[in-house]
Amino acid sequence: MNPHKVDRGRVRLLTDLPNVGKATAQDLRALGFHWPEQLAGACPFTMYERLCRETGRRHDPCVIDVFMSIVRFLGGEPPRPWWEFTAFRKDILARRRKK
Repeated sequence: MNPHKVDRGRVRLLTDLPNVGKATAQDLRALGFHWPEQLAGACPFTMYERLCRETGRRHDPCVIDVFMSIVRFLGGEPPRPWWEFTAFRKDILARRRKK
């Protein structure tokens, strides 16, 4: 759903979450998440790696941004467009590569 249209009080389905449409909802279900509350506290990077493993292909890293937007929203932050998480994701991945 478009983050600007999300109503926290009406989130019941995966597609009620910010940045989640049919395809992302399907990916989340493939990971075993069927209800929004199940995603609270999940690690977006772990979710992404599992999705790639489960589907047998490498997904666009922007999927991590979408997962971050969902987890952060469920943690109490306002709904934000997924692309607002891109720089943060790139920074984290760059720091991990340096280790």
